[in-house]
Amino acid sequence: MNSNINLDAIRSTWSALHAVSDIGPIRDAAHYEHTVALADQIIETGQAQTGELADLFGVLCELIAQYDEQHYPVPVAPPREVLRFLMQQHGLTQADLPEVGTQGVVSEILSGRRMLNARQIAALVARFGISAEALLEPVGAEH
Repeated sequence: MNSNINLDAIRSTWSALHAVSDIGPIRDAAHYEHTVALADQIIETGQAQTGELADLFGVLCELIAQYDEQHYPVPVAPPREVLRFLMQQHGLTQADLPEVGTQGVVSEILSGRRMLNARQIAALVARFGISAEALLEPVGAEH
């Protein structure tokens, strides 16, 4: 264990940070919304990936992901049904997914006439923070 850790400094700094941010394990839906809003504000500053707030953003994302896993599990289902579920959870229409393609392309995916390609899967993974496995068709699956 590192004997150079100054718990008194950490305690006072944490107390001040917690008082203004309410960062911590997410307790309920209202705290979840607060944490998501804080993460969104960091994104809007452009410091989510690099900058002084990048590590804080990473911590917030972990907290959000833990809450999501417990309260909004992604069902084991065909990729088109996972996409439909995600759209419902986030209040999205087919036109709200430009990273997938046009409304027509999204419609074909949701109807099973077309499978998601690697680019579309990568974009959906980035947008929704889910595992790519949830959007992959099983080998030999017919669509």
